[in-house]
Amino acid sequence: MSRVCELSGKGPMTGNTISHANNKSRRRFLPNLNEVTLISDILGQSFKLRISAAALRTVDHRGGLDAFLAKAKDEELSGTALKIKKEIAKAQAAA
Repeated sequence: MSRVCELSGKGPMTGNTISHANNKSRRRFLPNLNEVTLISDILGQSFKLRISAAALRTVDHRGGLDAFLAKAKDEELSGTALKIKKEIAKAQAAA
């Protein structure tokens, strides 16, 4: 299981740990990932996704999973999120 957000594409970053004596050693900054169940209003289904806390706030701000995926870029989304986005687009076209 990779440490990458399924909706925003946010992944680990690297930097330095700097001690009090100013010694520098490499470290990793990991994203704050949470396993969350999000509900699609159009499909009437729930989906389990591993997303960052920042992406969860953005989903709430935009008005839900459907609105978030409509604005999201395809390069940032994971494979499962892309499938959900295409299903939502089909359901909106049919309605």
